[in-house]
Amino acid sequence: MVRQLKLQKLGRSLGVVLPQAELARLAATDEDFITLTVAPDGVRLTRANREFTRSMATFASLDRRYRNALRDLAQ
Repeated sequence: MVRQLKLQKLGRSLGVVLPQAELARLAATDEDFITLTVAPDGVRLTRANREFTRSMATFASLDRRYRNALRDLAQ
């Protein structure tokens, strides 16, 4: 299915409003994050994995705190 969506100005950015049917297909709610992946033929939207997002946030905080120790372990 092909659907054209209009770009809308949102402050200094541009945005797209996703129709309810497409949000249902993604199983996305207003609390979810959407991942945009660049593909050879365009872009792909998927609902972000909440557990992975949480894990990466935890890693980022640990990475900052233990940067030197992690660098030494990597060698």
